[in-house]
Amino acid sequence: MRFELITIFPEFFAGPLDHGIVRRAKEAGIVQIHVQDLREFTKDRHRTVDDRPFGGGEGMVLKPEPLFEAVEKLLGHSVGDAVEPRRPEPRTAILLMSAAGKLFTQETARRYAKLERVIVICGRYEGVDERVAGHLATDEVCVGDYVLSGGELPAAIVVDAVTRLLPGAVGNEASTQNESFSELVETESSSETRHPLPANRFRLLDFPHYTRPAEFRGWKVPEVLIGGNHAEVAKWRREQALAKTRRNRLELVGLGA
Repeated sequence: MRFELITIFPEFFAGPLDHGIVRRAKEAGIVQIHVQDLREFTKDRHRTVDDRPFGGGEGMVLKPEPLFEAVEKLLGHSVGDAVEPRRPEPRTAILLMSAAGKLFTQETARRYAKLERVIVICGRYEGVDERVAGHLATDEVCVGDYVLSGGELPAAIVVDAVTRLLPGAVGNEASTQNESFSELVETESSSETRHPLPANRFRLLDFPHYTRPAEFRGWKVPEVLIGGNHAEVAKWRREQALAKTRRNRLELVGLGA
């Protein structure tokens, strides 16, 4: 897997991508990460990448020319124009990190993990020229319902989330199959709780974890976890994962926030 990150702050990634699973995946050759300075594709002595938006308004907007040229350099070919557009290869995704994009989820990460190449455009300022979203990017992506100063943090999140799903990136690959959003649950309609569950399919959050000491400041580890009955432990974990999903993320089970 090759990640290529287009940004006006290339030094930003010197920290977040040099630790943990991502660092080990780079050292093992599982992923390659290239950071591309967007200002290399400017034409003026001030290396200008932004301009005022047509129609007026607050803030500045990233211009289309340097972004198109940066992506084309990475692809090795032109993406065309309005008359003859050219899309990237099927195993390549071009992501625009944007607060106006589609929500990045674990399912999205799984989809990207099947690709060979992910190019990430890090937005900045008030936004990015819409022609980038409409005719250059294959996906416009956000990491949550909030606004950040730029796309660098979201890009690092995407790299981390996708990398850990690649074969060999995590020491125990079963750990990526037994965590939040990994198990697809099908349930029948239930009226057991104050928030009855509709009949649907959804992703559970992870079950609670405990470690030593068995009692800490009066809080004890649930007896079922130290009783040695693996079937009962599995049942308890499933029930607790469902309870936590109901408590923290009702929207995952179709009940809204």
